[in-house]
This record gives sequence, structure tokens and C-alpha cells, in this order.
Amino acid sequence: MDEKTVKKVARLLLGANLIVAGVSHLSFARKAFRAQVPDWVPLPVDDTVVYSGIAEIALGSSLVFAGPNQQETVGKIAAGFFTAVFPGNISQYVNKRSAFGLDTDRKRLTRLFFQPVLVYWALKSTEK
Repeated sequence: MDEKTVKKVARLLLGANLIVAGVSHLSFARKAFRAQVPDWVPLPVDDTVVYSGIAEIALGSSLVFAGPNQQETVGKIAAGFFTAVFPGNISQYVNKRSAFGLDTDRKRLTRLFFQPVLVYWALKSTEK
């Protein structure tokens, strides 16, 4: 498989995963996502979960449907989003909140190391 195809598949997979995650924010995993909202966020917790879900659906759709000239920009926005929500992952670890099977400090800590992978994935799958 050539590099262009690998990037396309990676971009589409990331987009699809974001869409599924966004839908889960609005439905079956809504309660679990509440565990990741830091206490200092000035919005109601449920509103934050809903808004982030909508953002994920929009980002995922953009990754899937963006034309070649927009993909790099969308990738940078997705990377920024993954960076912006990282404090929620830290909050879940620091406050020892169990959700998504992350029911030990070790599991919650390990999850923190995957956020940079998402940032890298967004950037590499969309770069020219």
C-alpha cells in the first residue's frame, strides 16, 4: 500500500472513530463521559459532554468529507481539539473517576499516553 492510501485510510478511520465517539457522548456513553469533565469547567457537566460530542461529530465528518485542500487544516483543528480535551483525561486520573473501564490509577495513567498518539494521528494522516 502506498503512503497516500495509508494516510487516507488513517484519516477515514480517525474520522469514523470521532463520529462514533461523538454519538456516544449524546447517547449510550453520556454518563461515562461526565467523569472526564474537570471541575473547573464553567459550564454544566452534561452541557460540556453534549457540546464536545457535537464537536467530535463535526470534526469526524470533516475528516471524512474534507477535500484535499482542506484536509491539512482539518487535521490541525482535530489535533487542537485532542489537545484541548486532554485536561479532562488528567482530571479523570487526578480525581480517580472510573469510566470506560479505567477503574484503577494505573489504567487512568496509561490512557494519558494515548492522547499524544491521537494528536500525531490527526496531523500525520492529513499532512500534504
